[in-house]
Amino acid sequence: MALQSGEKLAMLVGNIWSKPRSRYWTLLGLRLLAFLAAAAATLVMALNKQTKTFVVGTIGTTPLKLTLTAKFHHTPAFVFFVIANGLVSMHNLVMIMVDLVGSKFDYKGFRFPMVAILDMLNVALVSGGANAAAFMAELGKNGNLHARWDKICDKFGAYCDRGGGALIASFLALAFMLLISFISILKLVNSSSHCSVSHNNN
Repeated sequence: MALQSGEKLAMLVGNIWSKPRSRYWTLLGLRLLAFLAAAAATLVMALNKQTKTFVVGTIGTTPLKLTLTAKFHHTPAFVFFVIANGLVSMHNLVMIMVDLVGSKFDYKGFRFPMVAILDMLNVALVSGGANAAAFMAELGKNGNLHARWDKICDKFGAYCDRGGGALIASFLALAFMLLISFISILKLVNSSSHCSVSHNNN
């Protein structure tokens, strides 16, 4: 039963993929989703800050207060996260515009290899940014007893919640970029096969 379901799914994907217009709209839709996810991750993390006032002591009956602000640029990993997701969103926005313009930018087969390479580079970029930020988020949430680093999410809960939302959006962007990269490579392979067939026929 499971085998039959798998065969039906493979046939459905094959039928969709065999139609050029379906391929075009599938890739365009994935790029739009990747752009939205990466842009959301960039904006949420870049605008993420929280200010809190703590009582650190008393002099007589007068409390001594300290005001602290948590911002994304206090952590280099979060800065890299914002830059990486910003670049990925810009890449997808440019690719969407190029796809909408059409084949004017093909330049005799130069476009497909460059798009596949750029897509793979952006997969690596968003993956590095998301994983670096996830490591720092785990440290902020749980701390590190061995290194005696205190957690901060018990004090800056809203800051950590927004950072977690940005991480989810970034990992969604990574998933979409993996699919886009796979499709770009598949298009490149199909384009190379068609070129070889045409060359042999000639």
